[in-house]
Amino acid sequence: MVILGAGPAGLVLGNLLHAAGVDCVILERAPRAQLAARPRAGFLAAHTVRILERHGLAEGLRRHGRQHAVCEFRTEDGSFRLDYGSLGRGERHTVYPQHLLVEDLLTHYQGIGGRVLFDSEALAVLDADGSRPRVTVREPDGRPQGWQARYVAGCDGRHGAARRSLPPGSVRHHRHDHGVSWLGLLAEAPPSLDAVGYAVHRRGFAGHMARTPAITRYYLQTERGTSAEDWSEDRIWEELELRMRSAEHGALHRGPIVQRAVVDLESDVLEPLRHGSLLLAGDAASLLSPSAAKGANLAVLEAELLAEALVADLLHGDGEALATYSQRCLRHVWRAQEFSHWMVRLLHPAPVHEPGAPFQEALRRSRLDSLRTSRSHQDWFAEHYVGV
Repeated sequence: MVILGAGPAGLVLGNLLHAAGVDCVILERAPRAQLAARPRAGFLAAHTVRILERHGLAEGLRRHGRQHAVCEFRTEDGSFRLDYGSLGRGERHTVYPQHLLVEDLLTHYQGIGGRVLFDSEALAVLDADGSRPRVTVREPDGRPQGWQARYVAGCDGRHGAARRSLPPGSVRHHRHDHGVSWLGLLAEAPPSLDAVGYAVHRRGFAGHMARTPAITRYYLQTERGTSAEDWSEDRIWEELELRMRSAEHGALHRGPIVQRAVVDLESDVLEPLRHGSLLLAGDAASLLSPSAAKGANLAVLEAELLAEALVADLLHGDGEALATYSQRCLRHVWRAQEFSHWMVRLLHPAPVHEPGAPFQEALRRSRLDSLRTSRSHQDWFAEHYVGV
């Protein structure tokens, strides 16, 4: 078994397969040091934590993860808080930065004898429509290399070799551009709220997400085509203070901005998540906008489903679960996509040049008012916000 990519999907899959006795190798194009320094998402859903605990992969997050169950909306019509941990199914997030989870998974995988090759860039997956697919690889010294296996798991993201190797017409590719861009920021500053902060402002969305007691993730909506370098630190903090309504709620804790990048909010889904012996999981299977923190959680869920199906097929000759793997995952993917799309429409003012903008803006404010006042709407939000 060859696994492309050492992110959450690839590493959970590798751990589960190796523990079950399936021979596998993970090929990762980045050096190990880069994986440990790649800050990404940090919100783990309750079901994700249960999966990791079930397979003995939760030691780090049990020690250092922090429970989170409140979000705060700051809007032009006033502010309100939702204790979503007491609503819906009563479930919470665990805040645990993704790069720490990746390091945990990697250490566990290597500790049980799992093989992972860094600086090994997969170039293409060949003969995936047969029973012995091949992966061509560029080794760290530039030499070509090849791997052959019964199956290849593409967990290498939307720009990886797995997607590039799909023959035209072999899958349907659904795409959606939300027309929104965020400036993603990482600040060496303590969190300023004891909640996830969602600020809706006429100048655009601003978000506050705690990562650690000393690190905070912020987001600022920005115009499409803007460069991260266009924003000085002074301008960033001034805009955050304005949109987060610090004059009403108190000043933000400031600190050096140690990371900044512009993200265009896009979503896509591939159907099915399989072509012959090539199977897709994580961002290679579907991309979600970061508005609802579903990407890493879907990746872990898909990895468990894929591991169970592969073990049944390779060790017990039962291919039924593998035949339905795509269908089972896509039910979760499309529900996550729907909620992510809903969150995008909830948090961002309609562009003034968009046809029907006043109507869309009135709908957005009505959604927020319903979320503020309706218990049934709050329960629906809580279930979908935490669930996968």
